[in-house]
Amino acid sequence: MGSKGIEIVGMDVKEVIDLLNKAYADEWLAYYQYWLGAKVVKGPMKDAVITELTEHANDELRHADMVANRIIQLGGVPILQPKQWYDFTNCGYDAPENPFVEEILKQNIKGEQCAIDVYKSLIETTHMKDPVTYNLALQILEDEVEHEEDLQGLLEDLEILIKK
Repeated sequence: MGSKGIEIVGMDVKEVIDLLNKAYADEWLAYYQYWLGAKVVKGPMKDAVITELTEHANDELRHADMVANRIIQLGGVPILQPKQWYDFTNCGYDAPENPFVEEILKQNIKGEQCAIDVYKSLIETTHMKDPVTYNLALQILEDEVEHEEDLQGLLEDLEILIKK
């Protein structure tokens, strides 16, 4: 950890670490939800949905890495036990128990909307106080907004296909 890098944080560093660990838990659960959804999804447009879910899973894993690195930069420790992700998560986890494409898409849209709220809040909390975390949250937020748009587009296409 760099002392000057921590010194520039104009707020309680422990609070930032706690917020980041919650986001870290969300990212891992989102990764697994996407990854598993891509394995079990069934129905029309399955191949397009698998491609999108797999891409999003990779993005969520990259986000978890980014968040973990920031936690470590701040002198913290990322959550070490996966079972603790449930204690920290903002967005939870929706098991893909109904593998129909429409349900999988709706579950993941819900997750992205939650992630958008989480990163918007993190941006508001760190604005003008922690520029590095602010920038990290902004980068991830851009991805989450794009994910929501991608998933909603697929859902709209599916609805058109089903109505025909």
